[in-house]
Amino acid sequence: MPPPGFIFYGAVITPKTLTCYDALPNCLLSVGASGKIHWIEKNVEADALQDTLAQKGCIDVDVVVLEPGEFLLPGFIDTHTHAPQFASLGSGQQYELLDWLNNIIFPTEAKFSDIDFARRSYKSVVRRIIDCGTTTCCYYGTLHLEATKLLADIVHSNGQRAFIGKCNMDRESPDYYVEPSVEQSIRDTKKFINHVRSISRHTDSLVQPIITPRFAISCTPELLASLGELASSNPSLHIQTHIAENVHEVALVKKLFPDAPNYTSVYDSFGLLRSNTILGHAVWLDADEVKLIAKRKAGISHCPTSNFNLTSGVANIGYYLEQGVKVGLGTDVSGGYSPSILNCIQNASIASKVVAIASTGFVNRPLPVATLLYLATLGGAEVCDIDKTVGSFEPGKSFDALLVDTRTMAGARGLWFPEEDAKGTDEQALKGLLERFLFCGDDRNISRVYVEGHFIGGKAYTRT
Repeated sequence: MPPPGFIFYGAVITPKTLTCYDALPNCLLSVGASGKIHWIEKNVEADALQDTLAQKGCIDVDVVVLEPGEFLLPGFIDTHTHAPQFASLGSGQQYELLDWLNNIIFPTEAKFSDIDFARRSYKSVVRRIIDCGTTTCCYYGTLHLEATKLLADIVHSNGQRAFIGKCNMDRESPDYYVEPSVEQSIRDTKKFINHVRSISRHTDSLVQPIITPRFAISCTPELLASLGELASSNPSLHIQTHIAENVHEVALVKKLFPDAPNYTSVYDSFGLLRSNTILGHAVWLDADEVKLIAKRKAGISHCPTSNFNLTSGVANIGYYLEQGVKVGLGTDVSGGYSPSILNCIQNASIASKVVAIASTGFVNRPLPVATLLYLATLGGAEVCDIDKTVGSFEPGKSFDALLVDTRTMAGARGLWFPEEDAKGTDEQALKGLLERFLFCGDDRNISRVYVEGHFIGGKAYTRT
């Protein structure tokens, strides 16, 4: 039995299914030297602590005892965001998607041809995302090879788990921000894949490349076919793209691909719809598309903040879940105005209530706390096809975790309740504490961020 890296004792919360989670006030959790969870004892009273440790062969070990108001939570998984778009956060709020891209986003992303600008931007972006509690992030870069390689280097150096993609886009883009040919796009994509794999060579690499056709509009059939061939040559390569975010986008896809039955079938016809495909937004899907996505075991990144902010619409996530589709959450900066998955959770709750107001039936009920927690953690891991590795606390999984501090001293003014309520001395109190954190907390409540057992961020993290 290998010696533990460290042991926590106190409140632990972990998802189980879409409808239930464990809230464990007196949990003992051991993290091995490899950064993986070694063992968990769910209910250990204080007077049985030493005996339990002895039974595990842990004599004279240091135990991190959590204070009342603190608890461990699996790290948040952001299944869709744009690293270069942080430079345009809060801009262009008057636009819908296609006008917003042309007037705000494409000019901003074009700036990343300047590698010094990219370095300054990405250092800040990655640090901020980690400190918001995101342990795994799916990043869109720009079409620039060198800048996106730099993004991968910065993510790797910060110890975050991530999928990073260089955007492919060879049409329906301004002449100052478009790839000159299919051949150049594929050549640069292959170079990027090789670079990412070179910076972390072992098979358990935290940073992985992901094929990233921006969306069907910006890719010619020839480019999508070439990307499909690249994906087919390596089934382990993940794929990310946008789908059915905006009604005008859907109409333009129909015009550009007149022979396709629908938007989803465009990706499917080029071999880009499979179990490790992440589809951003998915607001305007018809029933046949939902069935096809479920059949291919692809996942949807629900981006409610962005969907509201760009007046795109409201995705019926309850229906997708009922149909067996994998769903996670995405911040979609800068369509979304916040890099925090907490903000995404709050807007996912509101979006489900908007659907409930307009509809009837069980599937259209507001999403409960258990489902919101699942989408932010284990659901996101399923969408990324890494649920055997992260997303919940189980022996053998990596310790990707947040140490949450809801005490007054954390300084988050949104959490209003008597200090006594924060002690989490029983299961119901701990569940109440989780709900308050999800709806009223912010990054000041995220004391520590761990990825594979390494302390990489959070309020208590000291920058070097």
